Amino acid sequence: MKTLVLSFLAIGFALQISAQDAPNPEEAQNVKMPELVLVFTKTTGYRHASIEKGMKTLRELGRKNGFVALQTDSGTDFNPQNLGNYRLVVFLSTTEEVLDDAQQKAFEGYIKNGGSYLGIHAAADTEYDWPWYGKLVGGYFESHPEQQEAKIDVVDTSHPSTTHLKDVWMHFDEWYNFKQLNPDVSVLMRLDETSYKGGKNGTNHPIAWYHEYDGGRAFYTGLGHTDAAYDDPDFRQHLLGAIEWCLKRK
Repeated sequence: MKTLVLSFLAIGFALQISAQDAPNPEEAQNVKMPELVLVFTKTTGYRHASIEKGMKTLRELGRKNGFVALQTDSGTDFNPQNLGNYRLVVFLSTTEEVLDDAQQKAFEGYIKNGGSYLGIHAAADTEYDWPWYGKLVGGYFESHPEQQEAKIDVVDTSHPSTTHLKDVWMHFDEWYNFKQLNPDVSVLMRLDETSYKGGKNGTNHPIAWYHEYDGGRAFYTGLGHTDAAYDDPDFRQHLLGAIEWCLKRK
């Protein structure tokens, strides 16, 4: 992974330079390197078919917005030296137990040193025996009904991930019911359980939230089960806003 990181940095720098018209040395010194985002896609339980589409989407967003998304399925990349290369770690529909004790400790250290975390969909179906992670992600998966359209109440449109949305967003996806919800998160969107079948969290059913946690930033969205979700401009902008907040751009 170290060689891969260095290669992407070199390519990113070259692309930044080539995009300018013959910059002089002073201008070249001011060229910003793309920020690196590690996308973790390891699964030891159910593996979502949409992981591939989600990864493609993150790469596309990165090319247009100054970051590089690098994918790994290996927990061995969770060590202090490697994690130090990244401004953000994304758990893209990971499932069940994905990190050993040493890797968990390294990730905790990364967050405590100011790193950021973004969990997408099944990131909440991950590491049930790691209480620190449960607080980080903000809640654990409990169950889900069949995929269907539901009404999302956007309760906070001031966050970069929701500024583009209206107060109500109708969206088709797989809707998680949650357990062990962290009461200290700031909720951005809630599901209206009267708009679909199978909800179990009642009138307070958060589906996207953020918080500052143990020295770093953490964001979770429950959307993203289907391939089609990643073609939805509103969902893509939701992800981009979450990433930009995690990267501390906003």
